[in-house]
Amino acid sequence: MAREHSEILKLAQKIRIHATRMIHTAKSSHLGSNLSMAEIMAVLYGKILHISPDEPSAPDRDRLILSKGHAAAGYYAVLAECGFFPIEWLDSFYLNGAHLAGHATCGTPGIEVSSGALGHGLPMAAGMALAGKRDQASHRIFAVLSDGECDEGSTWEAAMFSAHHHLSNLIAIIDYNKIQALGHTRDVINLEPFADKWKAFGWAVIEVDGHDIDELETALATIPFEPNRPSCLIAHTVKGKGVSFMEDNLLWHYRNPQGEEYENAMQELESKP
Repeated sequence: MAREHSEILKLAQKIRIHATRMIHTAKSSHLGSNLSMAEIMAVLYGKILHISPDEPSAPDRDRLILSKGHAAAGYYAVLAECGFFPIEWLDSFYLNGAHLAGHATCGTPGIEVSSGALGHGLPMAAGMALAGKRDQASHRIFAVLSDGECDEGSTWEAAMFSAHHHLSNLIAIIDYNKIQALGHTRDVINLEPFADKWKAFGWAVIEVDGHDIDELETALATIPFEPNRPSCLIAHTVKGKGVSFMEDNLLWHYRNPQGEEYENAMQELESKP
């Protein structure tokens, strides 16, 4: 059942709290990448995806691929909050013998494919979309990409393929937080004019504030954005969103919060409605 606006806001905040705690406990990485996509994942699972934890393998379910699989903590958090597996599983994230691996891993309830090798998610999604189209199926394929993996040639090869085959059942959502592993995207490989690139490759494109629930919902409710074209949603986000000292800060691509940093981060997150 679709959640109300206030519930989706709360879900996004729970994703941030869970992910921060999980990465702190595991002493792992990629917290900034998890925090930037919280609203995207909350809207998808709270409002848009036709999927149920009671029938996670239903033939007519929508499929989601988190191509930025290094942000698995937030992915696991939303799946747990939506009932795909027990919340308690989150406590042992990335630890020896745990149910939940450090990258999104197939076999975990609710996860379609293993991911994290950047540039692979959109090609897999395109293949699934083509199969669905040929089967005249009603389900849709969603791929959530990082901006950094748009440096990858495989992403653009899949983009050309998808437009050529008129995959209107395919939606790419780009978490455009403008920071990748080693710096700002403008300095590593400048992606701009980003929307124009996707349009030139034959996609219908909408740009939104990736932290605005209403903008995300409104855009995703109009899929496909244009008939006979794959849809690209460029979600402008902030790396580390929700924790003041992590926002737009490259340090939090790899660093995990410990001690006072962790306490301050959790205090900020838990004090927000």
